[in-house]
Amino acid sequence: MAKHQIYTMSVARVYPCYVTKAEKKGRTKIEVDEVIRWLTGYSQEEVEVQLEKQTDMETFFAEAPQLNPSRALIKGVVCGVRVEDFEESTMQEIRYLDKLIDELAKGKVMEKIFRHTN
Repeated sequence: MAKHQIYTMSVARVYPCYVTKAEKKGRTKIEVDEVIRWLTGYSQEEVEVQLEKQTDMETFFAEAPQLNPSRALIKGVVCGVRVEDFEESTMQEIRYLDKLIDELAKGKVMEKIFRHTN
């Protein structure tokens, strides 16, 4: 079975869409970067290197320094499917990021996006 197209798409191709979506709703590129760093454990410099290298989405998540354990608390629907119901782990990681960007664009405060419980 062939890989889903999103796996082979470069992060650099998807990233401007995330930024545009956030900025249209009054959020910033800095906040998008913060969300990506929170989810993946990449530093800002590492994110920028991944963008420059045109790293594909599958590799981006496979090589993430430390996927945030709190990502399991991310719930909701992306593309008509609940993120917690994706069985394939790479697709679930991609959809977690999609969901976080959606929440950012909807004006959710960063503390809620990052699943802080205090």
